[in-house]
Parts: sequence; C-alpha cells; structure tokens
Amino acid sequence: MDNTQKELINLTNLPLANLPEDTGAVFGAAESIKSMLMKYSCAIREVKTKLEVLSDEFSAQNQRNPIEFITSRVKTPKSIMQKLHRRGLPVTMESAQENLFDIAGVRVICSFVDDIYSVAGMLIDQDDVELVKTKDYIKNPKPNGYRSLHLIIRIPVFFSDGKRKMPVEVQIRTIAMDFWASLEHDLKYKKVVPNVEDVQRELKDCADTIADTDMRMMKLRDEIDRMKVEEEMKFTSDGSAGKHEDLAEGREGGGKEQYVVEI
Repeated sequence: MDNTQKELINLTNLPLANLPEDTGAVFGAAESIKSMLMKYSCAIREVKTKLEVLSDEFSAQNQRNPIEFITSRVKTPKSIMQKLHRRGLPVTMESAQENLFDIAGVRVICSFVDDIYSVAGMLIDQDDVELVKTKDYIKNPKPNGYRSLHLIIRIPVFFSDGKRKMPVEVQIRTIAMDFWASLEHDLKYKKVVPNVEDVQRELKDCADTIADTDMRMMKLRDEIDRMKVEEEMKFTSDGSAGKHEDLAEGREGGGKEQYVVEI
C-alpha cells in the first residue's frame, strides 16, 4: 500500500484494521487519483522545460539571467479534497479537474521586479500557451502584504490516448518576496498566538519594507547599468580620438603613412 492509498483511506475516516470488504473499490479510486496527479505532473514538466529553455538561452548568450531558480509541486489528494470542501464543491475527481486550477504549480524566482513581467511575457507569448487568468499581487498586494504574480495557463500535454490541455498555476516572484512568503507560511501563527492582529501588522510592515528594498535594488541595478554604458561610450570615444590623431600624424609625415591615410 503506497502513500496515496493510505491518504485516501485516512480521508474516509476508516481505520486500517476496519476496512470494508470491498477494499478493491478504495484502492481503485486511489489508482485513479494517482493517474490524475500523474497528468498534472507531466504538465508541470512541460512548463518547467519552457522556462528552463529560456534560462539556458540567457546563460548561453552571456546575458543577465532573470531566472534565479524554479520549483514545482502537485497538490496532495488531501489538500485537493480539503480545498474542495472549503469551497463547498463536490469532493470528487471530476469536481477537482473542473474547478481547481492550482493542482499543478510552478514557482519561478527572479532577481528583480521587472524580471517577473519579462519572464511572464516570454512564457505566455509562446504559441501553445493559453493564458486563462492573471492575478497581480505585486501591483495589488493582499491585505497581509503578500506579493507575487500568479498566472493560470493551459498547456497541451500528449498522452497515449491523445492531447489534453492541462491547467498549471505559475507563481513568479522575487527572491525577497519568496523569502517573506516562505517565512510567513512557516510561522503558522494564527493557531497559537493570542494577539494575532499585532503579528499581522508586523508582518505587513516587513512585507512593505521588503517591497521597498526590491524597488531600491532595481533602481540601483539600473544606475549601475547606466554607468557601464557611459564608461563604454567614453572608452569608444577616447579610442576613436586616438586613432584620428595617429592618422593625422601619418598625413603630415608623408610616404607610407600618407598612403594609409588616403585608403
């Protein structure tokens, strides 16, 4: 018995020692869930491949790579059923596939805020990627301070019985945004802290500080890039001036140098 089967049995609130006689039906359902989750896992692989190709291209061209790293996950059966229950939806595989668009999730971590929109644009501009929905929590942060760009996309995946367009949620955020979101999630403060409002206010302040730092870092990068361009232009200008002086000296000297100048 694997973890998926055990999880399904746990969801039925049946002790392992008191399983019904028709255990085949239970295990059959577990196998169906495994098959469904496999398809979402394949969809993740397709999206990650697209993003990894973009990342490799930037690295090969010696450009600054806007993608720091990529992670992914498929929701567990327990998480899927809990979400369906919270939303008052039927707790079935059919309901999950029709109503949940984040069973497959990919997270892209970028260096700077504008990288987020660049990567999102390069992804959704691809011919086989269908944009279903966008939630921009960077321009419109959640009340608790959470920031990230969420894209719901559909992508074709080819199986033995044909092509299916699978939904995948892509979250794109900066390193700083991911740092805050990960720690906020790990704190699990809502169930144990009596003064939740104070904690929420402090977390919101931290999120705002991190957002400000993101913008300052982006401006600093732009300023450094501007100075690099000015240095390169200055170097080119100085080199051209030196070349013109050498040609002028050759003209005055006559002979071979004069021939070079005329060419």
